[in-house]
Amino acid sequence: MDALDSAIVGMLQSDGRQSNRDIAKALGVAPSTTLERIRALRARGVLTGVHATVDLAAIGRPVQGMVTVRLRPQSRQTVQGFRDFVLKLPETLQVFVTTGTEDLLIHVAVPSTEALRDFVLDSITRRREVAGVRTEVVFDHRRNHVLTPM
Repeated sequence: MDALDSAIVGMLQSDGRQSNRDIAKALGVAPSTTLERIRALRARGVLTGVHATVDLAAIGRPVQGMVTVRLRPQSRQTVQGFRDFVLKLPETLQVFVTTGTEDLLIHVAVPSTEALRDFVLDSITRRREVAGVRTEVVFDHRRNHVLTPM
């Protein structure tokens, strides 16, 4: 990626609804150049989609939690199967497969701490492969939406 590709990616991360013409104008290049670059970035898999950011409290999910899960037996099938199960749960925002003591880190958003407890007890610990769970409430969450390519 060159400097122009990086600038285009940065602008689209800031606001994915920007028009091709607006990006071109801001970067001082022709709209055709910007369009060609954006198409190439999509074709290379650099740009994978456009998503809206949602205020979790505004949609009734003001409480976030981080749930770490240890699984047994340790196998690819067990880890991937549990990961896929958790991704389908409506409370789940993100799932990370990790190394260390726990196998997965699950980021969830729920209406209350009671709902977080219920999520862990009713959805997570009921699974036979779960050997341990640790839950933490998130006090504050900020995300860097613009990452500079390396």
